[in-house]
Amino acid sequence: MARNLYILAGALLLFAVISFIIAMTAGRMQPALPASGTLWKTTALFLTVGGLLVALLGVLTALFEQIDRRTEERRFRETGRRNPKLRDR
Repeated sequence: MARNLYILAGALLLFAVISFIIAMTAGRMQPALPASGTLWKTTALFLTVGGLLVALLGVLTALFEQIDRRTEERRFRETGRRNPKLRDR
C-alpha cells in the first residue's frame, strides 16, 4: 500500500512542478491563461501540499507495516521456542 501512496505523491508533485512552470511563463506564452498566473500558483501550492501529505502517509504506512511484520515474526519465534511441536508443523 505504501508503494501506491509513493506513486501518487510523485504524480502530485510532478503536476505541482508543471503548474508552477506554467505560472511563471503564463503571461509570456499564452495570454489566454488566468491573469498573472495566480490560479496556477494556487494550484501548484495545493498540489505540493497534497503531495507532501500523501508522501507522509506513505512513510507512516510503511513504518506501521514494518512494525506489524516484526511483531508477527517475534511472536512466531517465541511460540516456536515455547512449544517445539508447533515448530515441526
